[in-house]
Amino acid sequence: MAASMAAAARRLRRAFRRSPLWGGLSRRPFSSEPPPASATAVRDAFLSFFRDRHGHRLVPSASVRPRGDPSLLFVNAGMNQFKPIFLGTVDPRSEMAGFRRVANSQKCVRAGGRHNDLEDVGRDLSHHTFFEMLGNWAFGGEYFKEEACRMAWELLTQVYGIPEDRLWVSYFGGDPKAGLDPDLESRDIWLSLGVCASHVLSFGPQENFWEMGNTGPCGPCTEIHYDLAGRGGAPQLVELWNLVFIQHNREADGNLQPLPQRHVDTGMGLERLVAVLQGTRSTYDTDLFSPLLDAIQQGCGVPPYLGRVGAADEGRTDMAYRVVADHIRTLSVCIADGVCPGMSGAPLVLRRILRRAVRFSTEVLRAPPGFLGSLVPVVVETLGDAYPELRKHSAQIVNLVSEDEAAFLASLQRGRHIIDQTLRRLGPSDLFPAEVAWSLSLSGNLGLPLDLVELMLEEKGVRLDSAGLARLAQEEAQHRLRQAEPAQERGLQLNVHALGELQRRGVPPTDDSPKYNYSLRPSGGYEFGTCEAQVLQLYTEDGTAVASVGKGQRCGLLLDKTNFYAEQGGQASDRGYLVRVGQEDVLFPVPRAQVCGGFILHEAVAPEGLKVGDQVQLHVDEAWRLGCMEKHTATHLLNWALRQTLGPGTEQRGSHLNPERLRFDVATQAPLTPEQLRAVEGTVQEAVGQDEAVYMEEVALARTAHVPGLRFLDEVYPDPVRVVSVGVPVAEALDLASQAALQTSVELCCGTHLLRTGAVGDLVIVGERQLSRGTTRLLAVTGEQAQQAREVGQALAQEVGAAAERLSRGSQDVVEAQRLSKDMGRLTDAVDTAVMPQWQRRELQATLKVLQRRANTAIRKLETGQAAQKTQELLRRHSEGPLIVDTVSTESLSVLVKVVRQLCERAPRTSVLLLSPQPLGHVLCACQVAQGTTPAFTAEAWALAVCSHMGGKAWGSQVVAQGTGTTADLEAALRTARAYALNQL
Repeated sequence: MAASMAAAARRLRRAFRRSPLWGGLSRRPFSSEPPPASATAVRDAFLSFFRDRHGHRLVPSASVRPRGDPSLLFVNAGMNQFKPIFLGTVDPRSEMAGFRRVANSQKCVRAGGRHNDLEDVGRDLSHHTFFEMLGNWAFGGEYFKEEACRMAWELLTQVYGIPEDRLWVSYFGGDPKAGLDPDLESRDIWLSLGVCASHVLSFGPQENFWEMGNTGPCGPCTEIHYDLAGRGGAPQLVELWNLVFIQHNREADGNLQPLPQRHVDTGMGLERLVAVLQGTRSTYDTDLFSPLLDAIQQGCGVPPYLGRVGAADEGRTDMAYRVVADHIRTLSVCIADGVCPGMSGAPLVLRRILRRAVRFSTEVLRAPPGFLGSLVPVVVETLGDAYPELRKHSAQIVNLVSEDEAAFLASLQRGRHIIDQTLRRLGPSDLFPAEVAWSLSLSGNLGLPLDLVELMLEEKGVRLDSAGLARLAQEEAQHRLRQAEPAQERGLQLNVHALGELQRRGVPPTDDSPKYNYSLRPSGGYEFGTCEAQVLQLYTEDGTAVASVGKGQRCGLLLDKTNFYAEQGGQASDRGYLVRVGQEDVLFPVPRAQVCGGFILHEAVAPEGLKVGDQVQLHVDEAWRLGCMEKHTATHLLNWALRQTLGPGTEQRGSHLNPERLRFDVATQAPLTPEQLRAVEGTVQEAVGQDEAVYMEEVALARTAHVPGLRFLDEVYPDPVRVVSVGVPVAEALDLASQAALQTSVELCCGTHLLRTGAVGDLVIVGERQLSRGTTRLLAVTGEQAQQAREVGQALAQEVGAAAERLSRGSQDVVEAQRLSKDMGRLTDAVDTAVMPQWQRRELQATLKVLQRRANTAIRKLETGQAAQKTQELLRRHSEGPLIVDTVSTESLSVLVKVVRQLCERAPRTSVLLLSPQPLGHVLCACQVAQGTTPAFTAEAWALAVCSHMGGKAWGSQVVAQGTGTTADLEAALRTARAYALNQL
């Protein structure tokens, strides 16, 4: 019976997932108490239940930008921010390390990557790109299956009042291939809670075994489903809540190993829960969406939303309603979290979402220009209380959405024009050129989705060259691969088992406080102390713990303390060496140190044997460390200067530094102007020139919570946290009454810094580019490199000035003018690639653009005058006739072409071919055929015949062509030209 019911339920679930409707939902209350009246009440009831009844800590939603997780485009589940706990890598001093039972409502985006619902949105009544995930978690065995199931059942049936007979549950039925038994414990828990036995179903690993990825923590899950049909017919099940019991780890070889600690991870989609509680046909009929649907109707003047799908949705009006409503929510949430439409990664996905929304709003709903931006306030009103960042950034969201909408509409109009122009040149059976389609696409110049380009061509009855398009896509992918920053080698890592074993043994986290033990000598130099430590554990390259390593073996060393800075917070790791105490002549090079769950792992290649218990002495590479300190303090000054120049709302989006240069990403409304770049450098130079003291102190994290002007990133900070303040002691900077953090650079930072700003020397911004709309990446150098950059900039400025002076004097010679034009091009290339101040580069680029235009204009005038003179000479030599074949002395193919054209303008019935001898036997060729002689006699074929005779090549059209060749017998080439023409004529 159970097996047949399970099979039936499986079929029902599959059918439901294919079904576009949530049919037959009752609108009656589920209990004598009224259900929560709004989505806000449903969300609040969830959070209050876990906080007040079951002692959970409420944590804010993480940003939809993944925090230090390159495997994700967007945060797509509530558990993402807690991955360090699951993996055992959480900093033991951080607030997160103390989490035991927590709950929240997490903003999630599923578009692009492994979980991608983008193309399904609008086609049915349930898919979304943005949704809210309600979740509760228990870490480290705080509670497990029984408590998790009991809490979930209590919330659904007692708080939300869902009838028990409408709920079904599934549990993991085992996997013999993986050696996993059925999760009978979960089954028995549900039965003990009163769930009807016929409503408890078992499923295999595909449905009821959750995995984080190809490797990592995983475990069986139990799902709670709601029966849409109720007592009125066959069950129609929809998943409400997934409870995951993380107890295994998927190893790299595919095997499962038990985790050192067990966790509970649950997730329930708010939109689906609200639909059930409000008795609606779909998530789009809830109060999460109804304000948006009403605003769309009012703004577009279309018929009301009716919830139709498929063939019933004539004109796809209701689909457009759903697409626009969903996508504007996604756009608003992402932009508020710092993800803006761009050209790669998550920004590119967001750009596609925006353009899909524009297409449906303009083409289906006939929305007026600027319509999408007008919906942002509706989203803010609906979600702003739960996610305050929406209110904070509402104006920026409106601006970005409106600007990109206007740009896309302009591109759409231009794209249609280009398609029409191209079609006029094609034959009836020709394929539309892949190169043109590519130039119109998101990967090309105009940013039109390729499916839209194909649709526009389909409407005109034209087929696209799909094979050519696939080739271009492959070439683009290869180009991006070549251009991508090389992935950093991960190095040795401690896996979840190694970390668990250290914690089981009670090994304390590495004491890395000696990394801050350095001081200024009276001479102004820095003195870095050494550090003596004991080897607690050794690891081989594959992460296996060993008691000793042999000569030449690459290994990882875990010490009780270290003065090495492990890479974190955007600062590169220290490098250096260690020696065994008592054997100082044998150096163990240490190229890198990494932090794993509070333990610092030093990578080394052992020149001799090393064993656990050995005493070692560590020495950092002082020049490398000082370079990092210089760049890190400069990064703080740059952050401060950007706020001073662009406004206090300017936010850092990320940074990375090493001794060579620093990289800084900043949120901007528009690209920085040369004046702004120069002002930023000036502000930094002022702080450097004052040689201010840099104060550093560890304080309780709570003391930093409400300090105006204090800079911090969306990161997990340790507690206590280190504060770095320029020019003002930390205690004074954190005093709320002092407002000091508004007047200088004050940041939360664990990095190593200079003790005075003067050692920065200078800072020059040498590069700037838009990562995405709203985010600018700056590259900067300091010290001697900065001075060299300024010298290069000054030298190039002088060269540009000299070129401008030469141009202003004018020239009467084409060759000299062309030489000057080439010099302009060379200078442009030099300015584009030089390491120099970016503000100066932008100014010189603008100057050179004007000078190049003037030089080209001068060349054209000189060439036209020279051509007119030579045309006159040729007309005097040749009487009127059908043919002119001759030689002309000129060093320019451009002049030769002009002479040919002027001759044909003066003698329209004459076909002309001219050759111009050059040094070393090279010959230039240009020709034009008379009106009415084509297609029997074409210029391209004429030029090809002559240039082939000279061993060269030709190109052009039926009317005008040109080419080159090499010959010692110019007269033979002229005879070939005359003979070919007379034969054709």
